[in-house]
Amino acid sequence: MSDAGRLATYDGVEVATLVAAAGVPSLEVHAALTSTLDRVHLLAASEASAGTAVVAEWQSAGRGQHGRAWHSEAGAGVWLSVLERPVDSSGVGVLSLRLGLLLANALAPYSRRPIRLKWPNDLWTDAGKLAGILVEARWRGDTLEWVAVGVGVNVAVRAADPVAIGLDDGVTRAEVLVATARAIRAAAAETGLLSEAELSAWGARDLARGRAITEPVVGIVRGLRADGSLMVQGSGGIQTVMTGSLRFAS
Repeated sequence: MSDAGRLATYDGVEVATLVAAAGVPSLEVHAALTSTLDRVHLLAASEASAGTAVVAEWQSAGRGQHGRAWHSEAGAGVWLSVLERPVDSSGVGVLSLRLGLLLANALAPYSRRPIRLKWPNDLWTDAGKLAGILVEARWRGDTLEWVAVGVGVNVAVRAADPVAIGLDDGVTRAEVLVATARAIRAAAAETGLLSEAELSAWGARDLARGRAITEPVVGIVRGLRADGSLMVQGSGGIQTVMTGSLRFAS
């Protein structure tokens, strides 16, 4: 994409100011993109450095888990992706969960409603969905080449998505962008499986623990394992689930 589609400011703040505050080497601000994740993958293939960030005012084909569409209204939220190149790939499998924890903490000052975590990659409040996370890794054989981390945060209520909820009135997209980018960078720097402290922190925000679900399996959610898998108690005992989306029984 040429510089014709690039903007010098985001939410009224100069890009250079946001780069310094967010702790990223560079930030592209676009008026519109198909997807910030697509742009990050393109930059990664062109040898862009770790931490390169891309944000768009609007996405025509934003996506969430399992290819679902993510509605990206202009001015309503932060649609951000960051390129990471972890030297140690041991934390990639739990990156979305780890990021969820850090992002919930980072956004807490901007939400009067408690922020909860919904396995595997969503942030909710009691009033609706606040944010979604999508991690896309690219491998060459057994070698991790890069990871594109996409986050969408609803700052304002979005008319196109009735389940979405925004942050408190007066919160700016620029400050949410900075908080989100810093959370992504911190999560990507961690290695290994989830620690006991992280599992405890997840449990304190867990939207599903103790609730009945019908998908991805039927049973009662009992929490997470260190590898990020969901523990579900069914009629035959505890089973673990690595992928899928939660659907509550009621």
